[in-house]
Amino acid sequence: MGSAKSPEPRCTDNREPTSEYLTLAAPSQAQLREKMSKFMAFAFPVSTAEEAREVISGVADKYHDARHVCWAYRLGADGGITQSNDNGEPSGTAGRPILGQIRSAGLTNVAVAVVRYFGGIKLGTSGLISAYKESTRLAIEAGEIVSKCETALVSVNFPYMAMNDVMRVAKDPELRIVDQTFDNTCSITIEIRADRSEMLMTRLTGIDGVTAAG
Repeated sequence: MGSAKSPEPRCTDNREPTSEYLTLAAPSQAQLREKMSKFMAFAFPVSTAEEAREVISGVADKYHDARHVCWAYRLGADGGITQSNDNGEPSGTAGRPILGQIRSAGLTNVAVAVVRYFGGIKLGTSGLISAYKESTRLAIEAGEIVSKCETALVSVNFPYMAMNDVMRVAKDPELRIVDQTFDNTCSITIEIRADRSEMLMTRLTGIDGVTAAG
């Protein structure tokens, strides 16, 4: 058994934009002071809700002495999965403004946690909304925005005699082999742009003896 070290699937064809999205290349952060309150915003690239909750929890644990750790995340190539939390701030003054800034930047697969240390002066509803929006915006601007593809895995099983035909398809530069086993019965796992997985399976199952599933 072995794993090929081929590159990640490329996002080069704008005719099929549904699997492409903008996200952050790496974690970024920024700080803001407003009427003695200190806001520390942390933005992370994430792939799943579980990963988003994990990085948010990490921020909350590190700054456990803060009055509030408010957060939001947006997931999926279409940005259709969202969650936000005011963490004790007045309803709608923290989580939603954070999420709004992620949307405004056109990003997805991003989680943002904003830590607030209360400075003794109340900011009011409009002041809180403004501070959470601005700190989030600064954290996003501090990062690098990149284009990525939503991908899917296709599992392929085939007899040894079909290997040449299968590998001819798998050598497409738009694909990436993530696992492979060559024996009497062979198998490979291919990573591909999500919007092209059905087309790939159709090509592969047209080869005698080949089965493919996503």
